[in-house]
Amino acid sequence: MIWRLGALAVAGVVALPLLGVASSLLSSQGDLWRHIAETQLSDIVSNTIVLLVGVGLGTTIIGTGTAWLVTMCRFPGSRMMQWALLLPLVLPTYIIGYAYADLLAFAGPLQAAVRAGTGWGRGDYWFPDLGSAGGVALLFTLVLYPYVYLAARAAFLAQSQPLLEASRILGYGPWRTFLRVAVPLARPAIAAGATLALLEALADFGTVQYYGIHTFTTAIYRTWYGMGNREGAAQISLVLIAIAALLILIERRSRGRARFHVASGLRRHAEPVVLAPWPAAAAALACLLPVLMGFALPTLHLGQLALTSGVALGDPRFLGDATNSLVLATIAAMAIVVLALFLSYAGRVVRRRGLNRVIEFASLGYAIPGAVIAVGVLLPLASVDHGINRLTQALFGLPSGLLLSGTAFALLVAYVVRFLAVGMANIAPGLAAIDPAMDSSARVLGARPRQVLRYIHLPMLRGPALTAGVIAFVEVLKELPATLLIRPFNFDTLAVGVYRFASDERLAQAAVGAIVIVAVSLLPVILLSRAIAAPPPYSVEPTSSPPGP
Repeated sequence: MIWRLGALAVAGVVALPLLGVASSLLSSQGDLWRHIAETQLSDIVSNTIVLLVGVGLGTTIIGTGTAWLVTMCRFPGSRMMQWALLLPLVLPTYIIGYAYADLLAFAGPLQAAVRAGTGWGRGDYWFPDLGSAGGVALLFTLVLYPYVYLAARAAFLAQSQPLLEASRILGYGPWRTFLRVAVPLARPAIAAGATLALLEALADFGTVQYYGIHTFTTAIYRTWYGMGNREGAAQISLVLIAIAALLILIERRSRGRARFHVASGLRRHAEPVVLAPWPAAAAALACLLPVLMGFALPTLHLGQLALTSGVALGDPRFLGDATNSLVLATIAAMAIVVLALFLSYAGRVVRRRGLNRVIEFASLGYAIPGAVIAVGVLLPLASVDHGINRLTQALFGLPSGLLLSGTAFALLVAYVVRFLAVGMANIAPGLAAIDPAMDSSARVLGARPRQVLRYIHLPMLRGPALTAGVIAFVEVLKELPATLLIRPFNFDTLAVGVYRFASDERLAQAAVGAIVIVAVSLLPVILLSRAIAAPPPYSVEPTSSPPGP
């Protein structure tokens, strides 16, 4: 009963802004929808499909393939690639969009080098143009594949050597073992990572706006800021929620009655295979390319711009913004992990379909643009502030001010609502991979649910929990729209400073804040990779047979 009521309470509080968005259906917006249908609906739908297909396939192939290579194979640089493949995660999508726009421009360094080396002029050569839905999908893929990589690598590390050895004994080669055994077992984690990448692509605004790509998100912002119609913008955001719910439903239905946990007696890690020279070179190149294109090239360009900006990294303004971002991201990440763990375990303990649907609904905030989340958070908190203000004036004759909606508390609530799906998507598959027989055995021995969680599940969920925490930390560090609307006066973050400079076409100054975001995010991402690779408490080491008589 306690788990059920607690889960309902947490899900209700988190879903309150979502319900506020849903209340927009009470207002009639027929003229708005007719205008969208006549002007941009076809472009929005086609661009959204291209983004979903491109990002889904790209992140799944790159994330799953590289995770398998660095986990199950050994080749030159494989240990370094274990953490290097996470580096694109620290770059916001809008930052890599700005960087590549400057890099690939006609006056940019790459085309200038081509013209200088060949003597060609305008129109004499072809150069890639990212100003299309396919180009933006490529940019998204370069920075979002770590979602799949993290989840897939954690799943591959949890797979057992006996299962893979049995596949080889039955005649499966390395490729068939990977496709027919390893990937199906890791499917919930891979699907969860890909879903996060798709939701991030759907909710992006900065990149698609900069490249002039019409999506549901740009329609939301134009409806809100261009027409001053918040109810209409909220109704459009419901389409994003519907798409997110459909993606989750399709994945869940496709599982059928399949189960993906590994019996506790088989939890002995597979030993990596040392690759021959040519396969090792191919594996190293396959892992190196995403790092070069998704992190090294844009970061080096941003660093060069930052050096020419005349702004020092030690500038008090940037140090203050970095401190604000670090504190907010740390607190929000801890809250997200705790709530995601509580909700996931409550769904395992109670096992009621209705409760699971409520929990899933509470995690759909990732599909809603940050600005819409901001409105959903500010409205109820402002109502509570008004109630507190009336109470304090009646009792003490003094106004209380905006204790909730006018402080960083509102930002933290918005972050939790927005990124709770990050925690759920990493912790829930990890919990599902734990053999239910462990729970049953512990309960037979008299352990209560909270004791099972504390002594059995928490040690086994170290990797997924760290993954969820670091992803949430980096996401909060990069979050822009909600921060712009909710932040208290004289309270800036790194993302806000970067956006202001970039929107004024001052990319050199924006590069300084972007480099700080990268620097602050690097250490926890590297530590995460090492923590995931550490042997978990439940690992079973092979033992030698006792000598015969």
